[in-house]
Parts: sequence; C-alpha cells; structure tokens
Amino acid sequence: MTSTPDLTTILLAVVAVIAVIVVAYLMVRAVRRRGQSGPAVPPTPTVSEAPETPEAEPERGPEEARGPPETQLETPVEAPEVPELERPEPAATRMQRLRARLARSGGIGNALLAVLSRGELKEADWEEIEDTLLVADVGLPAVEEIMAGLRTEMKVRGSVDPTEARQVLREQLLALVDPTMDRSLHLDRAGEDPAAILVVGVNGTGKTTTVGKMARLLRAEDKTVLLGAADTFRAAAAEQLTTWGDRVGVQVVRSDREGADPAAVAFEAVGRAKAEDLDVVLVDTAGRLQNKATLMDELGKVKRVMEKQAPVSEVLLVLDATTGQNGLRQAQVFAEAVGITGIVLTKLDGSAKGGIVISVQRELGVPVKLVGLGEGPDDLAPFDPDAFVDAILGQD
Repeated sequence: MTSTPDLTTILLAVVAVIAVIVVAYLMVRAVRRRGQSGPAVPPTPTVSEAPETPEAEPERGPEEARGPPETQLETPVEAPEVPELERPEPAATRMQRLRARLARSGGIGNALLAVLSRGELKEADWEEIEDTLLVADVGLPAVEEIMAGLRTEMKVRGSVDPTEARQVLREQLLALVDPTMDRSLHLDRAGEDPAAILVVGVNGTGKTTTVGKMARLLRAEDKTVLLGAADTFRAAAAEQLTTWGDRVGVQVVRSDREGADPAAVAFEAVGRAKAEDLDVVLVDTAGRLQNKATLMDELGKVKRVMEKQAPVSEVLLVLDATTGQNGLRQAQVFAEAVGITGIVLTKLDGSAKGGIVISVQRELGVPVKLVGLGEGPDDLAPFDPDAFVDAILGQD
C-alpha cells in the first residue's frame, strides 16, 4: 500500500522551488543591467589609474593671465644702451697738428738746406742736392727744373746764409707743388642728387681706412653721409667700414653675399642716399692691380652704374707715399680707366717720399687733395701746399 506525503514535506518543496525561481530571476536581471549600463557605482581609482582629465579652461588674455594690477609684480625693462657718437676733429685744426708731425719726420728739407748753407757750392754739392731730390721721388723732370732754378738763384745771390737758402728752396718747391690748383672736394649737390664720390686704389694703400676717415672729416663739417661697401671680395672690408660708420652715426650699404656684383652695391648706395636726401655718398671699391685689365674694366662699370643715379663728382685715387714712382704708374692707369679727379696721399708721416706730391701732379695734372699722416682716426686733412712746403723745410 503506497504512503501519501505529509503536508509539511509538500510545503518545503514548494518553498524551495519558489526560492530557486526568485534567485534565478534576480541573477538574470542583474546580468541585463550590467550589459546595458555597467555597474551603478564606479570603482575607486587605484594609484596606477590616472584621474579623469578636467575640462580645459578657456584661454585668458594677457591682462587676465597676469592677475589684478594691484597684485602684479612687473620686472622693469632696461632700455638698450645707445653708444655715444664721436665728434670728429674739425678740418681747420687738423693740418696744424699734422704739419708739426711731418716737420719732425725730417723729409727732404733738412738735407737740402744743409747743402745750400755751405756757401759757395761745388759740383759735388749740386750732385748731392740732385740725389736728395731723386731719392725723395720728386721725379726727374721736376728735379731738373728745381736744379736749374737753384743754380740761377745761387749765381745771382752768391753765397747765402741758411735763412736765404731756405727762402730760395721754398720758392722753388712751392712753385712745383702749385698752390693755384683746385684742391677742394666737390661736394655741391646737383638738385636732389647727393655728391657721389668713388674711391679707388691698389691693394694695401689704406683705401678702406681712408674712406672711413673721410666720413669723419665730412661729419665734422656737418655733412650727412652714406657709405657704400663695394669691396665685395673681402668680408672684412665691409665690417671695417661698418665700424667706422657706427662711430660717427653713418649708415653703410653692403651685400650679405661675398663676391656680389660691386656695381650693384654702388648703385644701391647712391640710390639710397638720394632717397634719404643725404649730402654725400662715399663708395669704397676693392683694391686691384693696375696691370689687370679685367679689374680695371670692372671699375669703369662701377662708375657708369653710379652715374645712372647721380653724377660722380669726385674719383679719388688713394696712393701710398712710400711707393714712390711705382705709385705714379698706378695713378696713370687708374686715370685712364676712370678719370681721376684727385689724389689722397697716405702714409706720408716719417717718410722722405714727399716728392711724390710734385711728380704725380705734374704727370697727371691732378691735385693732391687729402693727406694722411698717422694711424689716428682724425689723421687725415685737406692738403695745404704752403703748410706742406714749410713742414718739409722744418718751419713751424
């Protein structure tokens, strides 16, 4: 006979089934929630996890970034130091100082006066005078003229004392130096055009330095000046010219490329001086050997290109006084190439070669306009024939 389950057992079985169903329902629901939206509470980040990046702040202007004015600490900005410009020495006082320096160098005067003061001169004395003049690079034609004049005067006067001898020699030398030649720099402007000056010469004569000294001389006369660095084959030449210009407040037109066309630099320099209404533009050129035809042709091109902007009022040849008759040959070639209008004679101090003044003027009919006596920045002065002759004769 089969037994019937009691009521307690049936109730327990029903409760167990219901519990299983409830647990299963809750588990299914939890899985669905995780699949749709993830966990309800985000986990706390660990040390290795980066915190959430905050939202970028909007950009603030300079005033907002520095904060309120009352809390701002500003660092004072120092104004750039402006170098004080030099004041060049006036032209009027230069020759006085340079004249004394030339007189101390001796030159040809003392040697000639020593012979002329001997009294009645013998033929050996005349030969000594002639040799002294030739060594001083006076040049043979000028020496012959001086000798003829001295012989005539000495015959008329007979024996002479040192004072008379000095006077006779002074007259002869002054006549050959020729005080009637126009030695002024032609700086008059042609309308709105600046006075354009081209400076030429061989290597080693001090050409770039002379251009810098000329700028100082012109600034001492209150001229407005521009420099053109048309020596494009030496980077040092442009740097040197810039240094000279900076000292007296003069700008320099130069090329950044070594070996650039010098005519282009010269053209730009004259054009800028014209545009800025300046008084004078000085153009420096590369030193060149007088026996190189291509280089001399290039110099002619520089001058022609400059003249497209403004008339070239001066072409100055820089000569080294110590080169003597070789310098005379240089002058002849440059005169043929570009038409020299004046000579700048450098390195005359401490030299007995002052006779080059006489020979170069006689040969070319071109005056010495400026002389350099020393290495100082203002050791360049207008040439004064009377002061020059007195200096080489030892007269202060």
